[in-house]
Amino acid sequence: MLSAESLAQIDREVAKYPADQARSAVMGALRIAQVEKRYLTNDMIEFIANYLGIAPMMAYEVATFYNMYDMKPVGKHKLTVCTNLPCALSGGYTTANYLKQKLGIDFNETTADGKFTLKEGECMGACGYAPVMLVNNHSMCNHMTPEAIDKKLAELE
Repeated sequence: MLSAESLAQIDREVAKYPADQARSAVMGALRIAQVEKRYLTNDMIEFIANYLGIAPMMAYEVATFYNMYDMKPVGKHKLTVCTNLPCALSGGYTTANYLKQKLGIDFNETTADGKFTLKEGECMGACGYAPVMLVNNHSMCNHMTPEAIDKKLAELE
């Protein structure tokens, strides 16, 4: 189900923990699978669980609890805007609304061309840099003014 490269990456995650604690690598393993496949199917979650030697429900609980895991297809670029209180007070909703208008979509929607999916996120731990946006779960963007958003979208095109 996964490439040899992804399995090797998972093996490196597993090696970080004591031999009897492979389950501790579940978050990393799910992330690696999602990077390769772009989202997680139930079959993929079960595959990861079996690979780690844990019950599929344990992996499913992790995959459905954290919003960084996608259980259905998303656009090439997933944009997650923090709307938690500190970001909201510093323009988080303004940022979100600007993106909605600019992309022509709402939260949990994907543009018709499949390039962008917009998500609402909880605290990203960067309150001093609000409003913040996370691109594809890996790249934190801060002080997201309309100008900064336009620049980032142009980079992602």
